[in-house]
Amino acid sequence: MYDASGVPLKGIHPRNRHVPVASRARGGEPVRLLLEAAANPTVLHDFVPTPLGDILTAGDRPIYRFAAADLAVLDEDVWQLILDIEVLDELMRELDPARPRRHEILRAVEDMLDALDLHDVAGTAAAGRAALADVLSRPAAASAHRVSAAGHAHIDSAWLWPLRETVRKASRTFANVTALARDYPELVFACSQAQQYAWVKEHQPHIWERIKKAVTDGTWAPVGSMWVESDANMPGGEALARQIVHGKRFFQEEFGVDTEEIWLPDSFGYTAAFPQLAKLAGVRWFLTQKLSWNQSNKMPHHTFWWEGIDGTRVFTHFPPVDTYNSQLHGTELAHAERNFADKGRATRSLVPFGWGDGGGGPTREMMERARRLRSLEGSPRVEVERPSAFFAAAEAEYGERAPVWSGELYLELHRATYTSQAATKRGNRRTEHALREAELWCAAAAVKDAAYAYPYDDLDRLWKTVLLHQFHDILPGSSIAWVHREARDTYARVLAELDSLTAAAVRHLGGGEASVLNSSPYERSEVVEHEGRLVHVNVGGLGTRGLAEAAGQEREAGAVTSATRTGQEIVLSNEHLRVTIDSDGLLASVLDRAADREVLAPGSRGNLLQLHPDHPTHYDAWDLDKHYRHRHTDLTRAESVELVEDGPLRASVRVVRVFGAGSRITQELRLAAAAVASTSSPRSSGASRRRCSRPRSRWTCRPNGPPRRSSSGMCSGPPTPIPPGTRRASRSARTGGCGWPRRTTASPSSTTPPTGTTSPVPRTPKGSAPPCGSPSCGRRTAPTRTPTSAPTTSLTRCCPGPRRGTPSPRGSPSICPCGSPPRPLWRPSCGSIIPG
Repeated sequence: MYDASGVPLKGIHPRNRHVPVASRARGGEPVRLLLEAAANPTVLHDFVPTPLGDILTAGDRPIYRFAAADLAVLDEDVWQLILDIEVLDELMRELDPARPRRHEILRAVEDMLDALDLHDVAGTAAAGRAALADVLSRPAAASAHRVSAAGHAHIDSAWLWPLRETVRKASRTFANVTALARDYPELVFACSQAQQYAWVKEHQPHIWERIKKAVTDGTWAPVGSMWVESDANMPGGEALARQIVHGKRFFQEEFGVDTEEIWLPDSFGYTAAFPQLAKLAGVRWFLTQKLSWNQSNKMPHHTFWWEGIDGTRVFTHFPPVDTYNSQLHGTELAHAERNFADKGRATRSLVPFGWGDGGGGPTREMMERARRLRSLEGSPRVEVERPSAFFAAAEAEYGERAPVWSGELYLELHRATYTSQAATKRGNRRTEHALREAELWCAAAAVKDAAYAYPYDDLDRLWKTVLLHQFHDILPGSSIAWVHREARDTYARVLAELDSLTAAAVRHLGGGEASVLNSSPYERSEVVEHEGRLVHVNVGGLGTRGLAEAAGQEREAGAVTSATRTGQEIVLSNEHLRVTIDSDGLLASVLDRAADREVLAPGSRGNLLQLHPDHPTHYDAWDLDKHYRHRHTDLTRAESVELVEDGPLRASVRVVRVFGAGSRITQELRLAAAAVASTSSPRSSGASRRRCSRPRSRWTCRPNGPPRRSSSGMCSGPPTPIPPGTRRASRSARTGGCGWPRRTTASPSSTTPPTGTTSPVPRTPKGSAPPCGSPSCGRRTAPTRTPTSAPTTSLTRCCPGPRRGTPSPRGSPSICPCGSPPRPLWRPSCGSIIPG
C-alpha cells in the first residue's frame, strides 16, 4: 500500500490486513491510497501446485480479484478487551484443572461477562476490562521459564514463487515492521539474509531509510551473518565461507553491525564443518529449529555446544517452541516450557514470532500479547529482546555446564533434497569450480601484468548470484519448476561470463593459443579433450601450457590405454587398471594391476543400476523414505553396448538402457591413459513417474574376508564420518546423506575408488559403495586427472591406523601401519581448457 505520492506505507496480506488512515478523523477528508497486487502461484492443501502456479501453464485470465476494502473505526476499549480475553482463555486452557489459578481466571471471566452489556459492547467494554484487571496483574513465579521473544519474518528467497516476487515480499514485510515500531517502541525485529536487504535498498529507498533508522534506534536487529539462509550441506566449504563473508561485510558496511550468530531455522541439516567456519568468522552462536521435524529421534537438548570436525565449538540453541512463526499464543508458550529439554539446568529459550513468507512479520496483536505476558502468573515470562541478548544471557547461565553434540546435525527428514532437481545441483557445483578458476587466473594476471585490472566487481556480483541460488529451497530442489527454470538459465549465464573472465586473464598471462590450465598446486599428467582431439598433457602446479606444445611432447612411458573384445566382453586396460565390461554393460571385473587384487566382491557385478518405487509419505520433492529400498528392479539388460574409443589415450564404452515408458539412460564408461580410476558420465531422458534409480556395486574390503566398511561423505569441508558413538537409533535413521561431490567407502585395508559420478550420491545402503573421501590416515600425492566433466585430483588414503578418523601428519610414510599400500581417492578440483 502506497500513499498518493508513491511512498510505501504498509503491506497487505490476509494475516496482516490493517492500514492506519488517520489517528483522529474530522470527517469528509479525501483519502487516496495506491495498492500494488501480485498474483502469486496458487498452491492447494499440502503444497500441491496447480497449473495456475506456473507462468507457462497459468494462461491469460486473471487469477485473483480484489473484492473489497472497508473503512472502519477502531474502538480501542473493545479491541483491548478482546486481547485480554484471548490471553486469559489460552492460559486457562493450558493450566491443570486442579490448580487454583485456573479457577480464578474462570471466575474473573464470569465477572467480566456480567459487567458487559452485549447490546452496548462499546459502552461497557471498559467495565469488562476492569473485571479482568486483577488476574492480569498477578506476576509470574520466580521459577517461571523465561522466553526471549524476537520479532521475525522467515521469508524464503524463492519457494512457491520466483525470485522476483521475493523482492516484493521483503518490501511489504519491512514496511510493516517499520510502521509497527512507531506504535510499539519495545519491538525488536530480528532479520537475516543480506540479499533481501540489498533488494530493498535497490527497489525501495524510502523503506531502506526507515530500516537504517530502526537499526540505529535498536528496534531492528540484523542477524544471521550470511548472504542468504543457504542449504548447509551441499555448498562447498569455500561457498559457505563466502556466505558468511558477504553477509557480515554487508551488515558492517551498511549498518556498522558485526553479527555474531548463524541464523538458519529452516535448512535441511547442517554439516559438521560449520562450527569451524563460523568460529573463524567471529561467530559465537548458532540457531535452528529444523531438527524438531525429525521423524525418528528427538534431539536430547535445546541448548548445547555444537562441536565440529576439528573440535571447534559454538554455543547452539534450538527454540523449544518448535516454530519460527510463533504468534505468542499461550498454547505455543506452554509447549515451549513443557518441551524444553534442559529444565533444571537452564531457565530460558528463544521464541521468534511473526508471520513469514510475505505475511508481514509481527503484528500489533502479537505485541499486545507480549505486553500482557511479560509477567503473568501461570505463564512463562516474555521479554521482547534481541537474539544477541538471549544468547549472551544463556551462555553466561549455562555455558560451562552445557552438554556437547559432536558432528553433523542430521535432519531425519527431507532426504530427497540431496537428489531433487539434479540440474540445479550440477549448476551450483560447476559455477563454484568456475569461480575458483576465474579468481585464481585473474589474480595471477594482476600480479604479472600491471596493466590488467582485476575484475573485482564482476566476480563479487557473480559470487552473490551463486550464493543466492544456494538458498535452502533452491539448491535442494524444493521450489516450484518456475524457480528451477530460472536457475538453469542463470547458471548458464554465470558460466559463460566466468569463462570470458578467465580467458581474458590467460591472455594477459601470455597464453595466445589454446591453453591447458592446472589450478592444482601439484603437477598433473592427464588426457584432455579439445575440439574433439585428445591430448596427453603434463602441466606443472598452478601452471599453464599451450596445447600445441603439449601435443608435441613425449608421452610418459606406460601412459597408454587399450580396449579389446574377448567374446562377449570388452576389456579396458592401462598400467593401473584392467576393467572388464560384460555383454550387459556391467562391470564383470576391476583388477588393480599394481596390487594384483580384484576390486569387485566375488560373484558381484559393478555399475548395476537399480530402479526403486518412490512413494514418500508426504512430499515428493523433499522426501525419500527408507521403505523405497524394500523393492527394486535391477536394470541388467542393455539395449546396446558399443566400443566407441579404443585408445591409445582413452578407451570408452557406451551403454544404453531403456526401461519403463520410454525412459533411457546412456552411460560412457571411460578409462584414460595413466588414470587410476575409471569414470562414468550418465545421461538420462524420458520420465518414469514415482521411481528413483541408484547405482549399486559391491567392493572387496579385505582380500580373503567378508565385507567390512565405513562410509563418509565430503561436502562443505573435509570428509565427515558418522561418529562411532552414535546411537543405533540415530544411525538407522541416517538413510540418506550428502555425498557432494563424492562419497567413499573405506575398509581396514584400503579405500577403493569406484566408478566416478558427476551426480549427487545421496545414500549408502548396505552392500553399496558410492565414491569419495574419508578422513582416515592419508597424505596428498602428485595429482592426476581423469577426463571427466569435473576435473579431479588424487589423494591417498590407507587404513585408519591407531587413531581412527585422524589425518596422518605431513610427511608420514606411504605405507600404513597395517602394511597395506595407500589407495587413491578422487574428488573434483579445478582445471579447464581455455581457447586462444
